[in-house]
Amino acid sequence: MEKELRSLAKVYLLVAVSMTYSRYAASTIRPGNLRLVALFPVLCLLPCLPWSFSSINLRGISAFFLAWLALFKLVLLAFGLGPLSPSLPLLPFLFTSSFPVKLQTKPNPKPPISSSLSTLHLLVTAVKVLLLAAIISIHRYRDGIHPYFLLAMYCFYIYLGLDLCLTSMGKIATGLLGLELEPHFNNPCGASSLQDFWGRRWNLMVSAILRPSVYDPVRARWGRDAGILATFLVSGLMHELMFYYLTLALPTGEVTAFFVLQGLFTVAEKEARKAGWWRLHPVAAAPLAIGFIVGTGYWLFFPPLLRGGVDKIGLAECYAVMGFLGDAGGALLGLLGFL
Repeated sequence: MEKELRSLAKVYLLVAVSMTYSRYAASTIRPGNLRLVALFPVLCLLPCLPWSFSSINLRGISAFFLAWLALFKLVLLAFGLGPLSPSLPLLPFLFTSSFPVKLQTKPNPKPPISSSLSTLHLLVTAVKVLLLAAIISIHRYRDGIHPYFLLAMYCFYIYLGLDLCLTSMGKIATGLLGLELEPHFNNPCGASSLQDFWGRRWNLMVSAILRPSVYDPVRARWGRDAGILATFLVSGLMHELMFYYLTLALPTGEVTAFFVLQGLFTVAEKEARKAGWWRLHPVAAAPLAIGFIVGTGYWLFFPPLLRGGVDKIGLAECYAVMGFLGDAGGALLGLLGFL
């Protein structure tokens, strides 16, 4: 734990220095190839930083933050696109470039949140934390759990882990810097179609990065369907890279195939609706869309992780952290005289 915390401090010190340089370079060089050349050293550094961690969870999270999102944000910045701008104050620029947060471009005035609604939000978050803790604890008994139930647990683990992690980043940014941020998820289980799930409900930070970097330029040249397929292909390749950080095993292509399959069916679904062949009641549409994603995930998405035993190591790390926090909390309560 001590070694990983030292690595974490070193990594984000390097990130802070690199992003400060990137902001300065972007403010002095016009968008284009010359700005890209100026940012190139940082673009080479970011994919190397996750290797500073031996923990699977820290390596995976930092790879997602730095080797994917931050990398794409800087490439977009090189051409004057994306969420980053050298006109942003330094602290918002550092936070927006280094973490999966995105400023509201057109903040809407919101009515004050009532105490009952605030309590409901806290209750929902508490339930998610308890569910995640339960999944981590139950995983110790995986040998006696049916494989399909175990895979269902992994689906919830990925959703709850991402949701809580990304929401925490957003809350920290809001609390420290007063930033108005866009949400990361929008009720994924209520998706009415594959297009609705991937484009408007699941991991919206990734969608916001892939849209200007892949979808928009491909669509402008070859059309909407080509833009959708190219976006899913790039997402699949980036997930292969994320899995490599986690498993240390050469990519098999299964994860790319999963996302290409999602892209093909999303295009087919869109064309079928356009032709009037595909009209489902919302009650049936959501289970069918989620069922297709989960079913193909069992086939193509999860096997590379399960094959390398990453699930066992990652959840064991989470359980160890829970134990450490429990011991630390107990010791603190003892010092304060409550135990």
